[in-house]
Amino acid sequence: MSLFGRLLEGEPDELVGFEESLFEIEDPDFVTTSGKARHAIVKFNGRNDSRVSGTALDVSEAELAITDDYEPAGYKRVSTMLASGKQAWVYASS
Repeated sequence: MSLFGRLLEGEPDELVGFEESLFEIEDPDFVTTSGKARHAIVKFNGRNDSRVSGTALDVSEAELAITDDYEPAGYKRVSTMLASGKQAWVYASS
């Protein structure tokens, strides 16, 4: 709500070829705003048997640009194919 001004809609799906990890944020302003220095992130490993469950959210191009500006250094937006066969963007470790 605070970032987009609306509740996002989405469907359960899975990232294929990714694994969960933690990332240490170095931006002190981001850490202050979020309340923590260690944040969840996904990392590409290329293994078909490696999956990360989550929700594929429906966002507009304008909202995607807002998200690009929001994400701290170390997060990179990459295109991927979800388990459902849908193409999606994901913010992964760079």
